[in-house]
Amino acid sequence: MRRMFLSACLVLLAGASVARAQECDRSDDSQQMMNICAGEDYQAADARLNMAYQDLISSDDADGKRLLQVAQRAWITFRDAECAHTTAASEGGSIHPMEVSQCLTRLTNDRIKQLAAANCEEGDASCVSPDEDESDELQ
Repeated sequence: MRRMFLSACLVLLAGASVARAQECDRSDDSQQMMNICAGEDYQAADARLNMAYQDLISSDDADGKRLLQVAQRAWITFRDAECAHTTAASEGGSIHPMEVSQCLTRLTNDRIKQLAAANCEEGDASCVSPDEDESDELQ
């Protein structure tokens, strides 16, 4: 019993140290860390996308929900194909995961803006157009 408990503790400690080693450290400019940070950036963007999607789908009627689901599935297929295409030159290289994550993040952030704009009431000046660049907002 004691041996099993000790083994379980060692497994948990080993897992925790591996997980901690995989956290983004932006002061580390190794390719492996840049890949990890880019992956975390994408995961954060994906979480924001899921929230924007849920906000929009909860406000739609049955037909609107169905159409949004079809559109979102098609967009995901496009996003994945576009990133596969634009990063094909680096496939097999150590930079490839970072390039894929950066592409996914960029397109996901664009989609968040599109969904946010679709959720705007007509005439609401506080809503951002999906075509507006953040630099346009600052001017």
